[in-house]
Amino acid sequence: MPKIVRFHQTGGPDVLKLEDFPFAEPGKGEVRMKVEAIGLNRAEVMLRKGQYLETPQLPSRIGYEAAGVIDAVGPDITDLRIGDRVSTIPSFPMSQYGVYGESAIVPASAAAPYPDNLSAIEGAAIWMQYMTAYGALIEYGKLKTGDTVLITAASSSVGLAAIQIVKATGGVAIATTRGADKKAFLLEAGADHVIVTDEEDLVERGMALTSGKGVRLVFDPVAGPLLEQLAAVSAPGGIIFEYGALAPHPTPFPLFPALAKGLTIRGYTLFEIVKNLEMLNRGKKYIYQELESGALKPIIDRTFPLAQIAEAHRYMVSNQQKGKIVVTV
Repeated sequence: MPKIVRFHQTGGPDVLKLEDFPFAEPGKGEVRMKVEAIGLNRAEVMLRKGQYLETPQLPSRIGYEAAGVIDAVGPDITDLRIGDRVSTIPSFPMSQYGVYGESAIVPASAAAPYPDNLSAIEGAAIWMQYMTAYGALIEYGKLKTGDTVLITAASSSVGLAAIQIVKATGGVAIATTRGADKKAFLLEAGADHVIVTDEEDLVERGMALTSGKGVRLVFDPVAGPLLEQLAAVSAPGGIIFEYGALAPHPTPFPLFPALAKGLTIRGYTLFEIVKNLEMLNRGKKYIYQELESGALKPIIDRTFPLAQIAEAHRYMVSNQQKGKIVVTV
């Protein structure tokens, strides 16, 4: 029997249990994959703690991103075959379809081929980060050459994906990080400028880097009181994308900067893109082409074996990582 990861109660990393589970057959609209690698995401930490958009149905499976090989297909599947090399696009309820484990059944619409020039470890590290950044910056933000984008929490996998997309489009990427220890890494990863917020004033430095104009786009997973600074550093007509809630504090609305500058402050999640077939197809095409060309390249921070899934989660919440954490199977 394959081993899968489930949790029977919400809580810390140790609630994740590796259990023997019988093989299941894919139903209508589904495929089964032999999992080779799993990409970790903050959403899974929040689900495990019972703090996510989705309420876990206990005992709950967990996990959005995996790369592997299809070993069974549902009765109505014609565009995917046994032996196809695919990775999963986060677009399903984790409690039902979580991919942590040696075997996973997922909706066929979530299984996407990835370029041959990527390993399985890299294949498990593409769709969440690149589709999230693509949707905000390209679909909604209409990013163009010369645009300046402020990317907070930039050493996360999504932050690094945003840097790469900004650079591939010909924009200017300003990254932020709390500590100076990640500055050199972010510059090497492609950021044009890095603001170390523990040492520098975000607004003062951001305005100086833009010659007083401010940034047109902000891509932020933190929220909380930081939003007031992001509004202050935004250009007139700027758009602030809030795609997370890492801050433990309430998020006050910066009314006066928003009024004075005509700002758009927009809540955003990946699911807006994956639930819209036209947007999803555009995103898949863009990401696939840019991965093939090498303009986009997933940055892997560290790998863990499946038996150390709890340790991998502990490492994620430590905020030490610079890029994607991947679990190998």
